[in-house]
Amino acid sequence: MAEDLGVDLATVQGWESGRRPVANMKAGALLALRHRLLALGADRTVVGLLDAAMDADRIVGAALDPSLRTELHPLAGWVHTRDTAHLIDWAVNGTTPPVLANSPVPARRGPVATAPLMPAQDRSAFFSHLRSTAAAATRMGSNGILLHRQALYLASYDRSPEATSWAVRALHDRRGVLSVRGWSPQWAEARSTATALARLGDPQPLLDFIERSMADDDDGETANLNYWAYWLGAFSQPQADDAFMRDRNRADWDPVTLLRRGLAQGLHQAPGYVDLYVHSIWALLTTNTWLPQASPGLASDLDGRACRLLDGNLVSQRSRRELSAVHYVLREYGT
Repeated sequence: MAEDLGVDLATVQGWESGRRPVANMKAGALLALRHRLLALGADRTVVGLLDAAMDADRIVGAALDPSLRTELHPLAGWVHTRDTAHLIDWAVNGTTPPVLANSPVPARRGPVATAPLMPAQDRSAFFSHLRSTAAAATRMGSNGILLHRQALYLASYDRSPEATSWAVRALHDRRGVLSVRGWSPQWAEARSTATALARLGDPQPLLDFIERSMADDDDGETANLNYWAYWLGAFSQPQADDAFMRDRNRADWDPVTLLRRGLAQGLHQAPGYVDLYVHSIWALLTTNTWLPQASPGLASDLDGRACRLLDGNLVSQRSRRELSAVHYVLREYGT
């Protein structure tokens, strides 16, 4: 491996052990490494996760060595993506990111960890830092909105009973942002709060959020689809804050890519958020009725998923109506 990459053996061992973080490489050397890995036949999906992995590493590093000022925290200056969140979840809970779930695991010599799981002491320090950071962000006013919502969202990944109780209380304390109708500067915080509560077993705030801040509101619907496109990687330009969500004139993401990247699969992979996925698919298809013709195979698969949900009792009445509309669009415009 070292010979193929043109580096010495100690360098590769340092990357593998973490003694020499890839994130510390010079930009030109990192670019060359990416290209060389692809040329050697590395999995493109894995290579494509390098940016998200380095972002996750920065967040973890900031928590374990909190030397930066609060306003310079990695969660304060950019909107992170699903890949980053999943890689952090992998490190703190051992949950394999869905994008890697089907990747082959080559045989290795000797004992090898099944996940990059952090030691218990580091996990505790990480979540403790997130909780204190979320609290500090509330004292920063409008400058702390992004930091607060992202720290609070990641803190909800802590599965310990005490931490779950804290997260539920902290999230419920933010219920005020959920009561605002339509778009507001706290729209993204309200969405993150509602989805975090759904993951912790309380789906009602998410249902209320869909009703109050998305349904029949053009700005809310636009923000939701723009956020999905960024979160799922349908467009990759980094965003420094949440303002991009309200932009109705964004032309840098493709509806087919958004549907394929995760909205269709999410109907069954994320049961806690199924109503959000249903509403988002309904909004995407009703404004882009050409989608079934652009990707017939994807449309057929989505129609099957929609029918299975309609046959069950896992969704709200609103979602049932929207699934019926989705089924109609897929059949009417897919032929």
